[in-house]
Amino acid sequence: MIKKIAILANGGDVAGLNPVIRAIVKTAANKGIESYGFIDGYQGLLDNNYIRLDANSNVRGLINKGGCIIGSSTNTIVFHYPVKQEDGSVEYQDLSDKCVENIKKDGFDCLFTLGGDSTQKSARDLFVKGINCIGVPKTIDNDVACTDITFGYNTAVSVATEAIDRLHTTAETHHRIMVLEVMGRYAGWIALESAIAGGADVCLIPEIPYDINKAALKIKNRMAMGKKFSVVVVSEGAKPIDGESSTFVSDVGDGTGIKVKFAGAGDRVAKELQELTGLESRCTTLGYMQRGGCPTSYDRVLSTKYGVKAMELALEGKFGTLTILKNGKLDSVDLEEVVGNNKELGAVEGGTNESNVRLVTLDDELVRTARDIGIALGD
Repeated sequence: MIKKIAILANGGDVAGLNPVIRAIVKTAANKGIESYGFIDGYQGLLDNNYIRLDANSNVRGLINKGGCIIGSSTNTIVFHYPVKQEDGSVEYQDLSDKCVENIKKDGFDCLFTLGGDSTQKSARDLFVKGINCIGVPKTIDNDVACTDITFGYNTAVSVATEAIDRLHTTAETHHRIMVLEVMGRYAGWIALESAIAGGADVCLIPEIPYDINKAALKIKNRMAMGKKFSVVVVSEGAKPIDGESSTFVSDVGDGTGIKVKFAGAGDRVAKELQELTGLESRCTTLGYMQRGGCPTSYDRVLSTKYGVKAMELALEGKFGTLTILKNGKLDSVDLEEVVGNNKELGAVEGGTNESNVRLVTLDDELVRTARDIGIALGD
C-alpha cells in the first residue's frame, strides 16, 4: 500500500515540470496518498529538505506555470559528491546511503524522479539500493533513451521556431546570413525540427560533423538565384569534420569542480560563412530562452499524461521504471534499459560513451525530410 510519495526534479529546468508535479499530486490525492517534494533535486534529498505538496493549495494553478516550485539541482550526483576537506581540498564521496536513509526514515513509499539521462541513472542506482523509484523523462534536448519525446521539448522547439521566423525577416531585409544557435549538446533534435518548421536553409547538428564549405555552397547557390540572405540553425554541440565542438572549461563555484561548457558554435559558423560567402553574418544565441516561460499546450497535456501514468505505475507496484511515450501510446520501460551499458553505480554526465542518450540517426525521418526539402546539413 502506498501512503506517502515524494517528488524531485533534477537537471536544467524545462517548461512542463510544474504540470507533471501537479498531475502526480492530484492523482495521488484522489487515492488518499500524501505528496511531498524535495527542494532542489538530489541536493534536497541529500539534505532531507522537503515540503508538503497539496492539491488544494500550493499545487493549484500550475498547469501553465514555467519553472519548478520545488526547484532543481543541475550538478548534484549523490554517488559522486564533492566534500570539502579541512585543508581546502575536495574529495568525492558516495553519499547515496544517506539518501536511502532519509527516504526510509521519512516513510516515503515511492520517489518520482523528473529528469534526463543522469537523473534517471541515479534513480536506477537508488532502486538497486532498495528505493522504489519511478522516472519521468525531462529534457528539452529530447535525448532520453527509450521514449519518443520528453516533456519540455515541444516548448523549446516552439520558441526556436518563433526565433527563426523573426530572424528570417531581418535576414531578408538586410541581405544577411542570420545564424541561430540553439541548445543540443549531443543531440540535434531541437535544431532539426525547428529548422524544418522555420524554413531554415542550413542546419548543423552534433550527429553530423559538418563541412563549412558545403554549408557555404548552399548559401552561394541561393545567392546565384537572387536570394541574398540565408537562415542557419546550429546546435550548440555541432562540430566540423576536422575539429571538435566549441567548449570552454568553467568552475561554477558550487564546489562541484571544473565543468565543460558548450558555447560559441554559432559564432564560429557565422564568422566562417561570412568569410566564405561575402555576406554579412550575425549570430543569435537563444540560450535559456528555450527553457523558460509557459509550456505549450502540447507540453501541458504531455506532462499531465506523464504525471498520471507515473502515479498509476506506482499504484501497480511497477517500480524501477521510466514512463515513456512509444508510438503514440503511454507505456513504461525498466530503468535498466534507460541506463544501457552504464551499469556501474554512480551517475555520469550525459553524452559519454557509457551513456544511453537518444541521438538523431541518419535514417531518421526528420533527417530525410530536411534533405528532401533542400535543407543543407553540412555533409
